[in-house]
Amino acid sequence: MPQHSEKRTMPYSAAQMYALVADVARYPEFLPWNSAARIRSRKPGPEAGTEVMEADLIISFKVFRERFGSRVVLTPEKHRVDTRYLDGPFKYMHSWWQFEDRPEGGCKVDFFVDFEFKNALLQSVIGIVFDQAMRLIVQAFEDRAKALYGVNRG
Repeated sequence: MPQHSEKRTMPYSAAQMYALVADVARYPEFLPWNSAARIRSRKPGPEAGTEVMEADLIISFKVFRERFGSRVVLTPEKHRVDTRYLDGPFKYMHSWWQFEDRPEGGCKVDFFVDFEFKNALLQSVIGIVFDQAMRLIVQAFEDRAKALYGVNRG
């Protein structure tokens, strides 16, 4: 149902941005509407060089407070983070981040999310502000990178 994709260029390396997005446990420190995170498990992935993490996030938005579980596949060599829904308030959810270094410095950021809530009321509430909310989330990651890494001049 709602989908959002965004491409940006940031003054940080692909490795820096990947590390920031892969650090799911720290999301409550900077992500809007994320009040808690818990890593259920971490283990090597099915493909060489990958890791699979299962995590719970608590999302608080207006009067709604929901926990959802996700499976996160981390691929450090490719600077890619793929997330799939496990359990909670969604019918389905899939998202990914891809980071690619630019020859002139910085990196390209590609973000995509697609999901649908089980609860029609929650779906309608988020639908009104969905694009704005997704832009705020991407901006929160950019702000976090600036706080962690400063302004990288290549």
